Amino acid sequence: MSSLRESFERASLPALTFLSRLPRAVPFLVVLGLVVAGALVPGWGWVLIALVVVLLTWILLLAWPRLTPSERLMRTAVVAIILAVAVTQAVPRG
Repeated sequence: MSSLRESFERASLPALTFLSRLPRAVPFLVVLGLVVAGALVPGWGWVLIALVVVLLTWILLLAWPRLTPSERLMRTAVVAIILAVAVTQAVPRG
């Protein structure tokens, strides 16, 4: 394992420890709430969705070595779709 990967995992350990102590539904409901709020708030709501993109990307990077190629593809697609929503809200047409 590279030293960069080890330092990334070591830096993430306190946050992961905190998340692991929460009930399983809480992180899901927080992400769902941020996406819904981001979709409903006009103007700066894209910031909430961008926060979800950052959180999901962080979790994806941590899980990457343990995922199968199909799981990597599916999770990357979810992050890409949410990123597309954030970009379309941040840069509206017209």
